[in-house]
Amino acid sequence: MKHNMGKTDKTIRVIIAFTLATLYFTNAVTGNLGIFLLAVAVVLLITVAINFCPMYTPWGISTNKKRLSH
Repeated sequence: MKHNMGKTDKTIRVIIAFTLATLYFTNAVTGNLGIFLLAVAVVLLITVAINFCPMYTPWGISTNKKRLSH
C-alpha cells in the first residue's frame, strides 16, 4: 500500500474529523445523522493514521509529495 496522502491533506482531515466529533459529543447533531458523522470522523482519522486513502486509488490521485534525494 503506497502512501498517497500529503501533510496538508492529513491536516485538513484531522480538522474535519475533530469538528464532526465535536458536533456529535456536544449534541449539536444527534440521532442517525450524528452517528453517521461520527463514523465519517473515525474513517478520516483511520486514513490519516495509515497515510492512505482508498478513494484516491481508482483515480490515481496522490497528495503525497515525493521527496527527491540528491
